[in-house]
Amino acid sequence: MCGIVGIVSFDGSSAIDEARLRRMRDIIAYRGPDDAGLWMGDGVGLGHRRLSIVDVASGHQPMLTEDQKLCLVFNGEIYNHADLRPDLEVRGHRYRTRSDTETILHLYNEYGDGALERMRGMFAFALWDRSRRRLLLGRDRLGIKPLYYAATDRELIFASEIKAIVAAGVRPEFNAEVVPEFLASRFVSGEETFYRGIRKLLPGHSLTWSPSAKLTSRRYWQMPPAASAAPRSFEVEAADLRARLRGAVKRHLMSDVPVGLFLSGGIDSTALAALTAQMIDEPLRTFSVGFENQATDELPYARMAAKHVGAIHREVVVSPDQFFGALPRLVWQEDEPISFPASVPLYFVSKLAAEDVKVVLTGEGADELFLGYNRYRVALWNSRLGQPYWAAVPRVARQAIQRAIARLPEGARRKLSRTFLALEPGARSLFLENFAVFPTAMHPDLLHRDRASTGRRDPWATLLQCYADADGDMLDRMSRADLATYLHELLMKQDQMSMAASIESRVPFLDDSLIEHVSAMHGRMKIRGWQTKAVLRAAVQDLIPREILARPKMGFPVPLGSWLQTGFWPVVEEFLLGPRAQERKLFHAPAVRRLAEQHRRAGGNTDQLWLLVNLEIWQRIVVDGEDPDHVMRPVQHRLERGTETFAPARPQAVAAEGSARGVVAMRSEPLVGA
Repeated sequence: MCGIVGIVSFDGSSAIDEARLRRMRDIIAYRGPDDAGLWMGDGVGLGHRRLSIVDVASGHQPMLTEDQKLCLVFNGEIYNHADLRPDLEVRGHRYRTRSDTETILHLYNEYGDGALERMRGMFAFALWDRSRRRLLLGRDRLGIKPLYYAATDRELIFASEIKAIVAAGVRPEFNAEVVPEFLASRFVSGEETFYRGIRKLLPGHSLTWSPSAKLTSRRYWQMPPAASAAPRSFEVEAADLRARLRGAVKRHLMSDVPVGLFLSGGIDSTALAALTAQMIDEPLRTFSVGFENQATDELPYARMAAKHVGAIHREVVVSPDQFFGALPRLVWQEDEPISFPASVPLYFVSKLAAEDVKVVLTGEGADELFLGYNRYRVALWNSRLGQPYWAAVPRVARQAIQRAIARLPEGARRKLSRTFLALEPGARSLFLENFAVFPTAMHPDLLHRDRASTGRRDPWATLLQCYADADGDMLDRMSRADLATYLHELLMKQDQMSMAASIESRVPFLDDSLIEHVSAMHGRMKIRGWQTKAVLRAAVQDLIPREILARPKMGFPVPLGSWLQTGFWPVVEEFLLGPRAQERKLFHAPAVRRLAEQHRRAGGNTDQLWLLVNLEIWQRIVVDGEDPDHVMRPVQHRLERGTETFAPARPQAVAAEGSARGVVAMRSEPLVGA
């Protein structure tokens, strides 16, 4: 895991400013604290920060071929590099190291851009072909590793993180056009970012530049079509999946440094823990995070899973003081508004894990791949129940029923508004609007009249296109749309929060061969009746305690709603209702106040308030240029004037489970195993 940066001068005659390139490289030093390198020549500069994982002694970058014609900076892991090497050596390629970085250079020398199709892993790289004066940027199939770029009249600038591009002198300008999509879905699904002119290289794509061809994008991979043949039996599919998942875990254990695992106590991470524990020679190290609010605490399940596999287990408990105290710095870390509250505890558990290991496995991606989210089955059953209703009931009568539902008391309205009685047929209504944070019907009232142009484009356009382009039935289309869009946001959260702690996270469920197999599997293997992830449950049921296998899905729960209702209401007052937020004229102040006051009285608007708070914090840091460490000071002052205290503290270790918990309590002794 590393950080890469680079500048390419279009005219080739302008020398790259070394100090500028160093600023880009070193602002993301946490991505690679073990080593740093620069290479400059031909009007090109490449920079690299290294977290040493494979071939620790010999993997320095930028890496050049022996003839000095190719230069590479690379972030990630190529899990099949050892399988590729023998064929390359037979073809005459001579290796100087054991690193997967060198394999990319040999692959390009042999196959050109076709090297991308042969690489299996998580990666983002930049390869400069000196003899052809040509740049190749490549990103892995699902976008596990990030890569951003900006093109000016004079040069192309690229980096693992947006802040490095800004450090090169690109002015951070707010791209307000993406706000409606952010409000609806939490993320921006296409190439655009919150920074005007800074784009992301999409998953499964490459980008090339040369004086003759200029900037050219190519999609080199897409998910295979859904299976058209009759499916195998459920039992055969489950047994085959078990073998394939075991192979994926084995490939993701490729490392010359210690490997651990983030353990939530859910099916996905527990299955990975059990398989990993069978493959390593020493007790697995597992790490979990929880909160002081026991109603949303998954730690008991994580302890159960750790004990079941004989792991050495550690935990971190985060209080609301620590959560909000860290938030602005983590918004800076993530470069864009934080979509999911779970990013914050993920950072804390990453810091904990970094004390013991350099690599962690995570269960990310299983829900999108195996249809684990509740919204999949809700959308499916709304469609099944709705078809006869929509066919039999005239549209005028349906609209009358929808208006009646809208007038019901809040509790009944919330429940019925998500059913086919209040919805129209089609993916927009059943799958997208029904689970939107801010449905598009709310946008005209929410967005300030001066921002009317912001809402002109359809915030669902990319998602609807991904859904329409997918093969298979409704389940297949929902899964593929999420794998192409929603998953990307989760992966960026995973990458940026773990890299902030200088630790590499790996996602075995997103192993290339596993993805290609499961995405072609019939959706009815994944949802059976009301049970989600059915084939995965069957594949790993003997590895997992019965209590975990039967527990309801919790996601990564953060008790944010109750915090904002009570002791941390000043966060809402400052970042939503305060004068700085309202003077931006991005949102209509009365609409925001209604949302806030409604939440304070009865709850229910946590996700909406979270998005708006994060967008304001991001604007203060990026647009206003405020130091992230100062952003929470107004909240602190509000709390100090009241009865609450706000005192973000450094994590404090406690020796045993019975010890008093501080702001953050880390249990550093083994709870089980070893």
